[in-house]
Amino acid sequence: MFTNQTVIITGAGRGIGAAAARLFAERGAAVVVNDLNAEPAEETANAITQAGGQAIAVPGSVTDPAFPDKLMQAAADTFGAIHILVNNAGYTWDGMIHKMTDEQWQAILEVHASAPFRMIRAVAPYLREAAQAEKEAGQPFSNRCVVNVSSTSGLHGNIGQGNYATGKMGIVGLTKTVAKEWGYLGIRCNAVAFGYIDTRLTRTKEVQEEAIDIDGHEIVLGIPQKVRALLDANIEQRIPLGRAATAEEAAGGIVLLASPLAQYITGHVLEVTGGMGI
Repeated sequence: MFTNQTVIITGAGRGIGAAAARLFAERGAAVVVNDLNAEPAEETANAITQAGGQAIAVPGSVTDPAFPDKLMQAAADTFGAIHILVNNAGYTWDGMIHKMTDEQWQAILEVHASAPFRMIRAVAPYLREAAQAEKEAGQPFSNRCVVNVSSTSGLHGNIGQGNYATGKMGIVGLTKTVAKEWGYLGIRCNAVAFGYIDTRLTRTKEVQEEAIDIDGHEIVLGIPQKVRALLDANIEQRIPLGRAATAEEAAGGIVLLASPLAQYITGHVLEVTGGMGI
């Protein structure tokens, strides 16, 4: 399905991003694995190559304004053309609006809105110039697209996530704009809005005890035990499928929208929620 195609996935060292990297590789894609930290990025890339696939690790922060160009160059130098960009990297830094600091607000907008914008701008020449050449030659367009990761928090809001909800709704507007601007070149742009997915961001803080360092701030990942208990207590009433999704199930939504099977789908937001909110 993705033979002779190159996909770049940000935040692919763990969770949904890593699952998506494996799914793309299993279906023939060459994968560029990005993560903030080198070790998980290399683990994911090595697992793919050991299974017979093609992958490289390019660690680095997506919020570094200079990094997107470096990432695209590394992909092009290794695999040639670039076909698919998946903007998946991100984290949460929750707080009630009346207590949220400017730094807390800006950090989340930077990773969930500004960083994807810069990634899309950086990949533009690689996607657009190749598509333009095909158009001028009268050839069918190859499969080229961008998939942005949004969230139901962006679509519906969520208590304690004013910054995250704003960023994740903003990426929806960016998605639809890119779809309109690049559609004449056959380049698609879609988003996936995830609901309750079993990842580091939704597991119990007190149990997993995992944190990331962002500019000197240790941000503990996950949700408080009391909140997690409430989510799990009425899960069958909130989610028709009755459970949280696995990372692999969530990644399936990304791969679906990136595949040639979705070649007439653009500007769409696919809700991967198990039916939550219907």
